[in-house]
Amino acid sequence: MTLAHWLSPNLMRSLAWALLHFLWQGTALAALAVLGTAYLRRASARYVLAVACLFLMLAAPVVTFFSYWQPEVSPYQAPEPASYIAPAAIHPSTAAPRVAAHRIAPDVFPWMVEAWLAGVAFFGLRATGGFILLERMRRKESIAVGIALRGTCLALQRRLGLRRVIAYCHCHWLDAPAVIGWFRPIVLLPVTALTGLSEAQLRAVIAHELAHIKRFDSFVNAFQVGVETVLFYHPAVWWLNHRIRVEREHCCDDVAISLCGDAVDYARALTLMEEWREAPALAMASNRGSLTVRVTRLLGINQLGSSLQRGGVTAAAVCLVAALIAGNAFLGIVHPVSAQTQPNSPPTAPGPSVAATAPASPRKSSRPTSPAPQVKPSPVVAPVPDPVPQAEPKTAGSYIDGMKSAGLGDITVDQLIAMKIQGVTPDYVRGLRAQGVQPDVEKIVAMRIQDVTPEYVRDLRSLGLDLTDDRIIAMKIQGVSGDYVRALQSAGMHPDSDTLLAMRIQGVTPDYIRGLHDQGFKANEEEIVSMRIQGVTPEYARDVRALGLQPTTEELIAMRIQQVTPEYIKALQAAGLKFTVDELIRAKIQGITPEFVDQASKHGFKNLTLDKLIQLKNAGVFQDAAEI
Repeated sequence: MTLAHWLSPNLMRSLAWALLHFLWQGTALAALAVLGTAYLRRASARYVLAVACLFLMLAAPVVTFFSYWQPEVSPYQAPEPASYIAPAAIHPSTAAPRVAAHRIAPDVFPWMVEAWLAGVAFFGLRATGGFILLERMRRKESIAVGIALRGTCLALQRRLGLRRVIAYCHCHWLDAPAVIGWFRPIVLLPVTALTGLSEAQLRAVIAHELAHIKRFDSFVNAFQVGVETVLFYHPAVWWLNHRIRVEREHCCDDVAISLCGDAVDYARALTLMEEWREAPALAMASNRGSLTVRVTRLLGINQLGSSLQRGGVTAAAVCLVAALIAGNAFLGIVHPVSAQTQPNSPPTAPGPSVAATAPASPRKSSRPTSPAPQVKPSPVVAPVPDPVPQAEPKTAGSYIDGMKSAGLGDITVDQLIAMKIQGVTPDYVRGLRAQGVQPDVEKIVAMRIQDVTPEYVRDLRSLGLDLTDDRIIAMKIQGVSGDYVRALQSAGMHPDSDTLLAMRIQGVTPDYIRGLHDQGFKANEEEIVSMRIQGVTPEYARDVRALGLQPTTEELIAMRIQQVTPEYIKALQAAGLKFTVDELIRAKIQGITPEFVDQASKHGFKNLTLDKLIQLKNAGVFQDAAEI
């Protein structure tokens, strides 16, 4: 049994024509949204216009449905005259195509409506499941933030003028900050945000989430989901909803910048959170939307997409013209104009669709006929001027030109964003190149992140170091400075770049080197690194020498590797054993302990040598005693 058995022909016909008409209506409204937003600078104005167009998209099929709806009439009403029902007989040449169209269209109405209802059911279930999942996540275990962070959140809330009761919690089951809840909102701050963002960045992110609450974006988002569910079959609805979500994030970004003031630092936070993109689709998350679009907008380099914007405006104008032509054709098929009838024909004759869809109905049609809408050519055919650029052309253009003049030719949008975020300037690039450094864009960004300056490079080069791009970055990361190198040189060390990095990584200081020199160890750079790795300290060398031993640098390192401590040496000497350095190392390797020596002495063994002790140890004579 199909829906045709459940829906009246009048209801099905009105619904089907409403769905068909929305094909051109939705396209026309989307084109108007593109043309309107192209001339608006403020994100809030573009957002309001886009939401208004979405509301009109929902209203258009409703109005169309009621325009086709025919109220029920009494079955005793006399049928219309035959001449009144079939004007095709008057003008067969012009009315025949329309009669054919109206005979074919009702045949596809049932399956069209059934397919639409099936789609509504599918997307409705999907949206319902999303809302249920959101409510379950809302009830998950979350912990209230600390007093200090809560004070920061309340201060931002007061600055925004929000008087609603808002909960602030941190959790482990989200990767990006988000707002959940409509009437009792909760700002969720995951641990990744609390540990991965600076204090200023975290304030900006919280301000972004509070802006969603202040603007009631959760309710608008629910409205968007409803429109997507009902009008799912039209791509313009999905496109417009995407634009609304993008502009919504822009509006909240503007609020965050107005409260915190640092657009570059906030852009860095967005870049970090791009890697944490796990948040419910129905929640308001800070990392929602396109990162590239948001960051380029924050940094004022939207001029890069001006040609694409002009192309979008042109395409929108073409779509608008096509949609109006299609609408005119639809109305011409459904409502034949009175000019096509004979002068003596009744002026209110219904279209052929009435006779085709309900030939046995004895009622008189009450649906008013209307002429096809006359499209004025001037506002549509006239050439559309280029939109006003939303970015600051001088700032963006001069920045790009400056980079090109500094020797950076082909720069991608992502590279330009990264350089702008990190504060790379043309003068900075020229300064590096003046010091003989020729890094690519990625290396330049890495150098700027690590605060590598031209003066830093010049200082290191003056000390005779062989520097590459990677070495410069690594030295800066490890804290290698010109003063550190000069201090090492004053202590008698002249390491190359790689050894210098190793010394810095291992914490070799000039005082450490002087301390070893004072104990008579004139080690070279590689030996100094090895001694530091094995934990050889000047104090350890002094205590070993104080016990009458004179180890070389290699022997001292070996003693430390085998954990030959001054206490171990003292205990063996107290037992009457005067071992050399090599014997001490062998004894430690073989497990000869002072306790084992004491057990051997108690059992009457005299004049013990290292070899005898090793033999006794291997024989297991004092195993039990040693264990005790």
